[in-house]
Amino acid sequence: MKPLANNIQKHMEEYRVTGLSTATIDGSSIRSTECFGLLEAGTDKRVDSDSVFSACSISKFLTSVLVLTLTEQGILDIDEDVNNKLSSWKVPLHGYYGRVTLRHLLSHQSGIVDPEGSFNELNSKFGTPTMVDLLQGKTAYCKVPIELKYEPGSDFHYSDAGFCIIQLLIEDVTGNPFSEVMSEHLFQPLHMVNSTFDPPSQNVSCGHTNEGKVVNDKHPIYPYPAASGLWTTPTDLALVVVELMHALKGKSKLKLSASKAAEMIHPQGDKAWTGLGVFLDQNDKGIEISSLGWGVGFQCMMVAYPQLERGLVIMTNTDLGVHQLKGIIGDVYKSFFK
Repeated sequence: MKPLANNIQKHMEEYRVTGLSTATIDGSSIRSTECFGLLEAGTDKRVDSDSVFSACSISKFLTSVLVLTLTEQGILDIDEDVNNKLSSWKVPLHGYYGRVTLRHLLSHQSGIVDPEGSFNELNSKFGTPTMVDLLQGKTAYCKVPIELKYEPGSDFHYSDAGFCIIQLLIEDVTGNPFSEVMSEHLFQPLHMVNSTFDPPSQNVSCGHTNEGKVVNDKHPIYPYPAASGLWTTPTDLALVVVELMHALKGKSKLKLSASKAAEMIHPQGDKAWTGLGVFLDQNDKGIEISSLGWGVGFQCMMVAYPQLERGLVIMTNTDLGVHQLKGIIGDVYKSFFK
């Protein structure tokens, strides 16, 4: 089924969306891609299937798949104290006794709370921060040191800082930049040819306000690759969703075991709605997994029913100003899964 194919332009005009791209999954295969609108308002540059969008926090979904892949290879241990292998910085415990693990970080239950006003887009005046300076509170992007605010595993707080810790751990353990590790272990084996952590020079969407104006800097960058730095296409994101579905059946290209894949979509701690890097909803269709991205000039959504082998990725180059389910993304989602 093609989501809203007959009246998508009407919906885009109603919601003032400049450009939109989708990929649908059925039977654990990518079945269709659809592209509408412009890469940049006021130009004739049209969105196509290779057009790259900012994925914002959907980056966390890929980071989670990477972590599980590295655990299969014995490089990481999802239940080990991260301080055992962090070498360039340690999580300050400050009187809390529980250890912080990758499982805690991936499920946003680590005891870390992001400081107010932190983790904004790159500002050329401040440059790109190092993860150590960032976590030590020495940058304009995070002005206070990251430390535990509650006992690990006892509560949920959505955290970009938590995924910065994951990034630093991967870099400390492998000795390589996060982007290279991601490319070696995910982008290359899954043939994600349009995925990067730096906006390409060609065929990249500009961000737009919900008034249709191009945002400042055109291509806002988030200098936290593991948390929100990914630029990609719906098709490339759909390849990762398909890989997860295949892994659940023991057919992973990444050699991800069915048990590890099942952990990703299993409730963590006492929170029924959070897995490892994805959010969960148990309904009459089964388990729905999702990941949302929302940043300056962009909104997107990945949603799938792994057991039904169906999924949908929607990316826009417009900040709609409302939650994804209340805008055009929600309309496409409801049309596909109704």
